[in-house]
Amino acid sequence: MYIDATKLPRGGGYRLLVGSVMPRPIAWITSGTDPVNLAPFSAFTWVSIDPPMLGVTIQQRVADGSTRDKDTLHNIRATGEYVVNIADESMLQVLHASSEGFAAEIGEPEQLGLPLTPSVAVSVPRLADVPVAMECRLDRVMQFSPTGGNFVVGTVVGWHVRDDVWGGDRILHDRVHPIGRLAGPRYTRVDEIIELPPVPGG
Repeated sequence: MYIDATKLPRGGGYRLLVGSVMPRPIAWITSGTDPVNLAPFSAFTWVSIDPPMLGVTIQQRVADGSTRDKDTLHNIRATGEYVVNIADESMLQVLHASSEGFAAEIGEPEQLGLPLTPSVAVSVPRLADVPVAMECRLDRVMQFSPTGGNFVVGTVVGWHVRDDVWGGDRILHDRVHPIGRLAGPRYTRVDEIIELPPVPGG
């Protein structure tokens, strides 16, 4: 079957994209301070290693026939700071619940019983119990479409790594137990790691 992307209805590529690009890591972002907003985003990757930079796509929220910026993007634009938290598989249910469209005046961490702890270099708190959290400062926001394809790029200014997943000079991926996103409300976990010999020059 061939699907002509130019003939899809507006927004019609979404299901094809999320069904093609998988599994996807999840950026569980805390933003704002009063209240602290929390939301998961699975269009997420790193874009630079020196300096370390992360990229995440934040679509606009569609409700009642209109679109508006999500609270996460609004907060990031306003403060220039945020934290990317990485959940482990024990947090799957509450991570999924945090994707609900809460009102802007409701802080998801408090609503969902997730403890926060202060960051070091940014004003936005981080989730206390995640294995990895990255404090970020906004570098730029690039909008790729009128439907709200905002690509948010931030510089990592500090890491928090839980003691049990720290190997002295690196994060022990087999102890993080991260969650991956598939299409729709479907997730996967890393339950098998396949290690191959290093490729010369790779």
